[in-house]
Amino acid sequence: MPNLEFLYTFNYDYHLDALCKLESRQIFDKEEKDKLLFSPFKIDPSISAFIKTRLEIIASSENYSELLEKIKKENIYVEGFTAEYLILDGDSRDRTERRKKLKDVGFCIEGIPNFTTPSITYAICQYEDVWYFGILTKHHNDWHKHKKKPHSFSNSIGMDVAKSLVCNASQGNKSTTLLDACCGVGTVLLEACIAGFNIAGCDIDFNATKYTKQNLTYYNYTADVHYSDIKDHNTQYDAAIVDLPYNLYSYSSDEIMANIIASTAKLTNRVVIVSISDIKAEIQKSGLKVTDYCSIVKKGKSTFTRKIWICEKESRVS
Repeated sequence: MPNLEFLYTFNYDYHLDALCKLESRQIFDKEEKDKLLFSPFKIDPSISAFIKTRLEIIASSENYSELLEKIKKENIYVEGFTAEYLILDGDSRDRTERRKKLKDVGFCIEGIPNFTTPSITYAICQYEDVWYFGILTKHHNDWHKHKKKPHSFSNSIGMDVAKSLVCNASQGNKSTTLLDACCGVGTVLLEACIAGFNIAGCDIDFNATKYTKQNLTYYNYTADVHYSDIKDHNTQYDAAIVDLPYNLYSYSSDEIMANIIASTAKLTNRVVIVSISDIKAEIQKSGLKVTDYCSIVKKGKSTFTRKIWICEKESRVS
């Protein structure tokens, strides 16, 4: 039985499986399995596009009756609580049995429940023959409002990918200062801002920075956006995100791509890079080392593939 404090559940489309597992490795130092994961790390589910719930485990037991006794011994008294049953992999109980167990749990807690606007939500679940009870925190979908942002580019990354890039760059630490080195219209900045991260953006395209500022203002977010070449930027950050422009195919463009990576590497020890081609050589020339990687295919019949590179300074990983 895991001797850990939190149980996380995940939800994602099949084409983002590799990205979810990459994010899981970066935040929790382990991959999710069966769309769940036990961890001692306390992470806000809403910073991730994939974390559905977090259960702060109060009691656990392989015996259901013993679990109820443990809950009673906690002497929980709270007004306005509610309880939910989490259906995890391998749990085939029907609705009637689940409701009965929720009723059992409710009788173990002192106070009047509130099913519409609860002050706290408890949950019960079973995984691999072990019962768990704890405080449930759910993912908030308020970031979905960014689908209606005033400005977007056709080749912009999706919101879920943008949200994951922020998680991968910060490793779930909200105190991390971030830079989006090629911010475009601010897709990454929007996801960072709503999750409470301190992020700045930079782009060589004037219209891109103009649209980014308008998108941020539309949602009342605050972030510094610089109209400049990344090589002229000199502020230091804890981590950076680089979504490389996708029309760089000629020799001169390869050189520009290498300069973007090298210039960003001068500003931070950790960089998450998005590309559509193999850029290992450019990464190594910049003094960075690839510490993790995944490849994601665009949803649908398209064969368009993005590569996500987690990079750190050679001196930091040696």
